Amino acid sequence: MKKIGLTLLTAFVGGAMALGVYKLAENKYADNMSFEDKQKVYFASNPSTSPTVSSAGQVDLTQAAAEVTPAVVYIRTTYSSKQSDSQDQFEQMFGEMFGQRMRPQGPQMASGSGVIISPDGYIVTNNHVVENAEKIDIVTNDHHQYEAKVIGTDPNTDLALIKIEATNLPIVKLGNSDAVRVGEWVLAVGNPFKLTSTVTAGIVSAKGRSIGIIGSEDQPNQNPFGPVNQKTPSLRTGIESFIQTDAAINPGNSGGALVNSNGELIGINAAIASHTGSYEGYGFAIPVNLAKKVLNDIKKYGKVKRGYVGISFADLSVPDAARSVNSDKTNGLYISGLMKGGGAEAAGLKEGDIITKVDGNTVYESSDLQERVARLQPGDKINLTVMRDGKEKDFNVTLKADSPEPRIAGSVSKSAAELFNKLGASFVPVNSDQKTKFHINGGLVVSQVRPGGIFDDTDIPVGSVITSINKQSINSIDDMDKAITNLRNGRLMITGFYPNGGRFTNIFDVR
Repeated sequence: MKKIGLTLLTAFVGGAMALGVYKLAENKYADNMSFEDKQKVYFASNPSTSPTVSSAGQVDLTQAAAEVTPAVVYIRTTYSSKQSDSQDQFEQMFGEMFGQRMRPQGPQMASGSGVIISPDGYIVTNNHVVENAEKIDIVTNDHHQYEAKVIGTDPNTDLALIKIEATNLPIVKLGNSDAVRVGEWVLAVGNPFKLTSTVTAGIVSAKGRSIGIIGSEDQPNQNPFGPVNQKTPSLRTGIESFIQTDAAINPGNSGGALVNSNGELIGINAAIASHTGSYEGYGFAIPVNLAKKVLNDIKKYGKVKRGYVGISFADLSVPDAARSVNSDKTNGLYISGLMKGGGAEAAGLKEGDIITKVDGNTVYESSDLQERVARLQPGDKINLTVMRDGKEKDFNVTLKADSPEPRIAGSVSKSAAELFNKLGASFVPVNSDQKTKFHINGGLVVSQVRPGGIFDDTDIPVGSVITSINKQSINSIDDMDKAITNLRNGRLMITGFYPNGGRFTNIFDVR
């Protein structure tokens, strides 16, 4: 009997140890999984058995709404009075002239929406929803409140990845925006005018829309979720290939979900075209297939690894553009310049070539090329068909990178989220080359600096290495978490190296 008991005990202990080792390995593997892979695991464990078609054979949107709404969150952001000083001055000068209500002095607040895409707290929203925010509060559909930190942003696509410290959260299933068809039913889920968990329905009105709103330097401070002047050209490259919908969306829907009748996320609501700032029938969402690449890059590298064709071009679909370059074609992209050493030059493209297809798909306007390239990594190949001397010719172009990217670090606790956001930067671990260059054993590299934060104000640029905070060595995000939550006299002393090797010590008052 004793032998049997001993055998059972040994088997139990061995099984427990094996399970523990398995769980550790599983968690480590999960940290390196893409959001798509995480979702496959989640939905394999949580299959949906509810039909999306009613007995009458018509599309039933009630189930899609029920599945999506729990994973769409309300975002409330807080900004320092310093960041809104310039806006306050303009309001004081012109606000009453246009019947606008003056904002109170002191910290300002705004709101938007976000979509939970991973059970461990990763949320996608718009860059303009969280840009420059010192504090980001999240309210879930079941009224739980969290404080979020910014993992990273991509102004070129108006996307941001933020995170809350929570587990087992409901998520929205990532769909396939390439499969979206004009005329199909869609739902917009968000928090317009602070009306939380609002669902509206409509159809897809168009695809591949470019409205010149992302990165326009003539209106750099304009909230993209507002009136759009489609005649204003974009002077800075923004990647736009919006899904257009007539589902009612309004200010506050920014960062919310656009889903199909199966409850799958096909876009992130980002802008409206309006003369009044409110819904007039034209809403625009960022395609989820583009968002997948951006979000995975932010999580893995701290910023987006973007490949470049290496050309400047004129969009022949724009009125009078074809005439200005003496072309008889009214669609496609006229190559007006080549970047020296770029992928296009290396592949043999020339000025005057007209790009007619990308990977076999017809190029009607700039968004057809830009979105496709934006999904790829440096080193990936893309096939461009060009018209030259009246004949089409194919070229395989290898996309070039702007700079090598390190890997991203882990997460930061809720208690440090507000100060982390106030720093206005993203961080990744140092690599072996950087350790040798700066003669250090560890540290964090600044991978992104966001406008309006402490790092931006004090000119700590991308590529700088942070070695200590308040005289505590910094080798990981966890180290930074501990350092910035144990402040003395409200001061933060950051020591490190500039990219050129110069050493710095900066002291900030963060009270």
